[in-house]
Amino acid sequence: MTDPIYAVADIHGRRNFLDRALELIAADGGPEAEVVFTGDLVDRGPDSRGVIARLQAGLDAGRRWHVLLGNHDRMFASFLQGGVVHDPRIRSGITWLHERVGGFDTLRSYGIEAEADTPLSDLFAAAAAAVPAAHLAFLQSRPRHLIREALLFVHAGLRPGIAFDAQDPEDLIWIREPFLSDPRPHPWLVVHGHTALEHPQHFGNRVDLDGGTGYGRPLHPAVFEGTACWLLTDAGRVPLTPAG
Repeated sequence: MTDPIYAVADIHGRRNFLDRALELIAADGGPEAEVVFTGDLVDRGPDSRGVIARLQAGLDAGRRWHVLLGNHDRMFASFLQGGVVHDPRIRSGITWLHERVGGFDTLRSYGIEAEADTPLSDLFAAAAAAVPAAHLAFLQSRPRHLIREALLFVHAGLRPGIAFDAQDPEDLIWIREPFLSDPRPHPWLVVHGHTALEHPQHFGNRVDLDGGTGYGRPLHPAVFEGTACWLLTDAGRVPLTPAG
């Protein structure tokens, strides 16, 4: 029998939701359960600092946890490294500090109170003083994928029809199309987040676990046994299967 592996997508600074998800995972799989967090730990929610601290503590304690990089995590790290607030993959031109992205929410979780007109140099200096160096190192060291037998865990997806070793690393944390609309099977069932839905969905060749926690909706931990998937709820496992 294949050992179960658990997945949590797009926490977005919701430490309270993360704590509840971990309780559900422990109830289903015990304290030694293997868990993949598919990125976007930060932004929009009120406690990005607490999310990073909880996951870092788990890894330091030897938990079987894998924390992947999301595009929001990379943007936060880019700001901490050099005050960069714009990513070329955001075609609208809005920056990490725009309310839709959530950078100010992340800074507030570190005790940095600022307004939209606060000089960028002041924000950068405040972040350098307030954000522990260990948090930046944690973000910088996150891998972009994990393969477990028939499953590929990644933040955003992959470019269909291209060998994995030829994939653009930026696509792994940013892609939407043509990944989302391509119905062809991949070498693995792709487990991802990044594209927020009203509720997690199974699309046959991929499972999108981002139920919109970045917009205040619940976090949905999932468990996989082989390619079979269930969502974890207070009432137990609920199968997640392709529509139709």
